[in-house]
Amino acid sequence: MPAIIEAVDSPQAPADTPYARLGGAPTVARIVEAFYARVAADDVLRPLYPEDLEPGKQKLTWFFEQWLGGPTSYSDRFGHPRLRRRHFPFVIDERAAGRWLRLMREAWNEVGVPRELQDPVFERLAPLARHMVNATDDVPREPLGDAYLD
Repeated sequence: MPAIIEAVDSPQAPADTPYARLGGAPTVARIVEAFYARVAADDVLRPLYPEDLEPGKQKLTWFFEQWLGGPTSYSDRFGHPRLRRRHFPFVIDERAAGRWLRLMREAWNEVGVPRELQDPVFERLAPLARHMVNATDDVPREPLGDAYLD
């Protein structure tokens, strides 16, 4: 089976993308809403997020749209995602990464995304979530900000 996820910085996404197969922007928005509803009620993840969850919802929506082969709204606004660096302000341990993945999978299930579309996505999401683990790293903890970065 061909990989269904293209690199974030791919110059052109194919017409048949995970984004299109999932149902585009409406499905991505529903996944993000379902995920953030879980985060809001989660005792492990909620403390890692800012009080106002709305900006994060929008950023995750733009990121997923792009990462799944849709519009490049995230990079158009913020430049390269630099995900690990953008997560340095948050002390993320293995437990938090695992919980993030679990809640994300639950959100995809709630929205009704078929498992055959989910599995290739989560094959790429799992290492990405683990890459965000930084609890024992000596990293800068100040926010990167929303400015476009080269």
